[in-house]
Amino acid sequence: MAEHAQYFADDKARRVYLAKKILSRVFVYLFLTIFALFMLAPFVMMVAGSFINYESFHEFSISADFEYLGFAGGNWGFENYKQVFDVSSGSSVNFPVYFLNTFIVAIGSTTVTVVTAVLAGFAFARLEFKGKDALFALLLATMMIPGEMMVITNVMTVAQIGWENTFAALILVHGVSVFYVFYLRQTFSQIPNELYLAAKVDGVGDLGYLLKVMVPIAMPTITTIIILSMMGAWNSYVWPNLVASEGWKLNPEHSMKLVSNGLRDAFAINDSGATNKEAVKIAGSMVISAPLFIVFIAFRKYIMRGVSRSGIKG
Repeated sequence: MAEHAQYFADDKARRVYLAKKILSRVFVYLFLTIFALFMLAPFVMMVAGSFINYESFHEFSISADFEYLGFAGGNWGFENYKQVFDVSSGSSVNFPVYFLNTFIVAIGSTTVTVVTAVLAGFAFARLEFKGKDALFALLLATMMIPGEMMVITNVMTVAQIGWENTFAALILVHGVSVFYVFYLRQTFSQIPNELYLAAKVDGVGDLGYLLKVMVPIAMPTITTIIILSMMGAWNSYVWPNLVASEGWKLNPEHSMKLVSNGLRDAFAINDSGATNKEAVKIAGSMVISAPLFIVFIAFRKYIMRGVSRSGIKG
């Protein structure tokens, strides 16, 4: 009898435990689902609005008639996207040129950033020289300074050099990132020093060891830096608006504005005090956001791997 009583007691406890586990998991997934829907709602509204052919944005709202939105009619289409890239309409907003400028700046600044971060991270992680720790501490201290405090100095420097409305001003200002140097230095520091000594015995120089050993091992971290750097350059707004808001210095007819500045121009207020072409502006927001969304979806595993990676084991 005692054994049967113990069996039923254990079975009851197991059922209670399973019930609590199932309820807790249901609650967690329900909370995450609600939170995800709350976060995705503005994005879904933007996507839907970009495909709806309506004349006034004020007619589009959550409480709008579904029949008007096109669910029962023919109000869906790509007309808004066609107007975004229509350069023959006489509009001052030229998204194709803005995209070209942004791609050039993003690729150029990312290349410079990766090169400087890899070289500096390798120097601080593996090379020995006087004042290394003090210099590295000084670099980390600069991260405590808000970037806005350096804007005036940087603008004055660019003006004195004569780099206004040039790609050099847009690219080189992002050429060095202390955070990425620290990020790579931490990854390089986890690589066993025995590999470096073995490479020295084999006659491999520092640059050869960096390119053949350290860079392949740290590739997840470097990939993360590439993606984040490109996203930062793509979303840059304040600096391009200060130093590249007019025509290219070598070709004044070529606008130096980036997609962020171009989107701002699309929201310009007319003489009557109201904006126009709201539908086209929503489509323009989608066009600007699409590349970053695609990049994140395609390389999200590399971002997570790079963030969680701290070197190699052993």
